[in-house]
Amino acid sequence: MQEDQINGKSAPLSGGMPPERGAEADPEVVARPTRRRFSAEEKARIVREADLCTERGAIGALLRREGVYASHLASWRKQMRDHGVEGLAAKKRGPAPKAKPSAREVELERKTRKLEKELAKAKAVIEFQKKVHELLGIPLKSHELDEDD
Repeated sequence: MQEDQINGKSAPLSGGMPPERGAEADPEVVARPTRRRFSAEEKARIVREADLCTERGAIGALLRREGVYASHLASWRKQMRDHGVEGLAAKKRGPAPKAKPSAREVELERKTRKLEKELAKAKAVIEFQKKVHELLGIPLKSHELDEDD
């Protein structure tokens, strides 16, 4: 029976079969690979090196050596052409933060809320006066009837 070395221990080759009962499972958890991030300086260096490549296949060798896809190089070149080295810097993801209102805007909002409350009170008083006039049988003047309700 053939055996294979796993972590310094000999284990029978199972040919893809599940381990036999009593066989030890490997307790080591393989870490999930993380996405590689390039700094703006690294991106600029790779773009400059790619621009210096003149021989056939040199850019492909550079991309393999750096572990970069051709699409990365193309987008980095565009960013560098449009914005310079600053354009290669990592951008914060997600929606843009909302601008904080200025002190004047906050004050105007406060005044608006206050005036809306006063208006609601005034409308309630007017409605009450109309009902009192109706109950007492006092006719309202014509300019008081011209309101838009």
